[in-house]
Amino acid sequence: MARITRVEILMVDLKPKVKRVDAIQSFVSQETPIVRITDADGVTGTGYSYTIGTGGPSVIELLKRTLVPALIGREALEIEMIWRDLLFLTHATTTGAITSIALAAIDTALWDLKARKLGQPLHLLAGGAQEAIPLYTTEGGWLHLEEAALVEDALRAKSDGFGGCKLKVGRPLHEDVRRISTVREAVGPGFEIFTDANQRFNVDEAIRRARAYEPLDIGWFEEPLTAEDISGHTRLVAHTSIPIAVGESLYSAMHFREYLERHACSIIQVDVGRIGGITPWLKVAHLAEAFNIAVCPHFLMELHVSLCAAVPNARWVEYIPQLDELTTERMTIRDGKAIPSHKPGLGIAWDFDAIERLTVDGSHSIHL
Repeated sequence: MARITRVEILMVDLKPKVKRVDAIQSFVSQETPIVRITDADGVTGTGYSYTIGTGGPSVIELLKRTLVPALIGREALEIEMIWRDLLFLTHATTTGAITSIALAAIDTALWDLKARKLGQPLHLLAGGAQEAIPLYTTEGGWLHLEEAALVEDALRAKSDGFGGCKLKVGRPLHEDVRRISTVREAVGPGFEIFTDANQRFNVDEAIRRARAYEPLDIGWFEEPLTAEDISGHTRLVAHTSIPIAVGESLYSAMHFREYLERHACSIIQVDVGRIGGITPWLKVAHLAEAFNIAVCPHFLMELHVSLCAAVPNARWVEYIPQLDELTTERMTIRDGKAIPSHKPGLGIAWDFDAIERLTVDGSHSIHL
């Protein structure tokens, strides 16, 4: 083993390539905290997480002031111990988004370092359960788009071999039904249409919407209610045959346990950047497996492809290109499926020249 001797903290602010609007917000910016951890043997691991436009400087300050100083001198391969120590170090701010996002940047860097040191790709090191994961696209289903654009994107995805698309919902009910119906008519049966409300509705409205969506053969109804309303989700699940998907707004494995124990969801969408890293992500995925429930993670396709390939119950990877400006290679897609990289590490080919060029003020290094 070798101790951590250096940690670099960076943040890149990326602008979305397409306009992204859902029922409650616009995705205006992707603040991307990046952490690089080097051990005494000179091996470096790179990790990251993200926000959708707010909170990035707070994440960086938490990393600088509290978390990263606690890393120096630790054994880099003691990932579980480090994650738990950092969690308790920040007990006054957990569970919460800022802390989880900061932990994720560190934890993914440690996993990258370990995989590189052992010469193993992440998907094999973490389990090696699948060789490829089906893709669905979200990039053409945003709420501001009109029906012709929705149909065009769905047909393109289908011709590319993708298994489905996601449509944002939250317009007046008759408009949502018309938009979904138009896409369903265009793509025909056998192509999944997922819907995402981004926590827009109350329980009564969600039940009403689900009943209206049921004849349209929907793959799932995502985030219909605020994530804190577990009992509301339980009521909704009891009133619809549509699978209910949750997870992108949950920041603790314990929260997922509550949902699963109370039969409040049908699909788990655990996000590695929001749950606190790879260490808790794998726990949530295996917990869902014990409940015989599929994992279909939110966002971060470049990292989730390897994690999905590591576990047997991952069903879909969400196609939203995120890191094109920061990488020299794109995620491999073959016959509409995401293929994990076989190179050592997370499977992300970072372009460090681009990262340096796009890094915002406030970067920081800490040495032993």
